[in-house]
Amino acid sequence: MADKPQQRRAVALRYDPARDTAPKVVAKGKGRTADQIIALARKNAVPVRPDPALVQVLSRLNLDQDIPPEVYRAVAAILAFLYRVNRPVG
Repeated sequence: MADKPQQRRAVALRYDPARDTAPKVVAKGKGRTADQIIALARKNAVPVRPDPALVQVLSRLNLDQDIPPEVYRAVAAILAFLYRVNRPVG
């Protein structure tokens, strides 16, 4: 019997050092909702980084919930990636 394909999942984080003590989950969803989150991010030039294992952990959190310390390292790697992508060239 073939495995049923899993629906795409997406989680969006916000981190503003001026107001947040840790990154927060600001959107999450699967299937069509995940596709909409990803499309909206791309439309607004927000980099998207696939990481199914991290999405699985983060999708268990509530909206506006700080990420747990156990995933700081993984999220820090993503934030570092985003800072490099958004760094002005010159």
